[in-house]
Amino acid sequence: MRDNRVVFLLRVGLPDRPGSLGAVATALGTVGADIQAVEIVEKHSGFAVDDFMVEVPVGTLPDALITACTTIEDVSVLWFSHYPEGWGLQADVAVLDEMTENPAEAASILTQAAPTVFRVNWAAQIDSGDGRVLDRTAMAPEVDRLPLDPLAHLNSSGYVEVDEGWLPGWPEMLLAAAPLKNRSALVLARTGGPAFIKSELARLRHLAALTG
Repeated sequence: MRDNRVVFLLRVGLPDRPGSLGAVATALGTVGADIQAVEIVEKHSGFAVDDFMVEVPVGTLPDALITACTTIEDVSVLWFSHYPEGWGLQADVAVLDEMTENPAEAASILTQAAPTVFRVNWAAQIDSGDGRVLDRTAMAPEVDRLPLDPLAHLNSSGYVEVDEGWLPGWPEMLLAAAPLKNRSALVLARTGGPAFIKSELARLRHLAALTG
């Protein structure tokens, strides 16, 4: 990435009809945004949710990007965030290929890839019985165990919002979890939204099941 450019990720709700995606792309271009990638997150009847990764000049106000999108009829910005440098958008199939090639390390591969694949701040593999941390990504809490009380749904994929202080010094977060092999589970953490949606939980459940 060039030093005079920064990357943002926008999650946009838009009508599922011809021309909508192009209209959003054109609108973002009017404020100097260079679209690096677009990914369809979810589709409903007549409605879609897309992630746009855009590169913009340093100093571009986030409000300019949001306004550009919302000037289009029936388009809304559901979430907006700086995108960590070097993450890039990574397809599920790339992670699946690596898991297939290294089945003994599949759980660790998925854990380490989870921040990129699921747009979360951190991920950890924990023991489902006592919360002991078996593997973690760089930004995960440096603790031996995660509290299990907020994660009562470990036997099936789901998510929960935890209050500030759920871990000492940690803010409120959205946590999602899915069972892995050998009585362990993958925990994902997202700060500041957006809420996990059904398609994300389905992907999490599917990839987690393939680690066994």
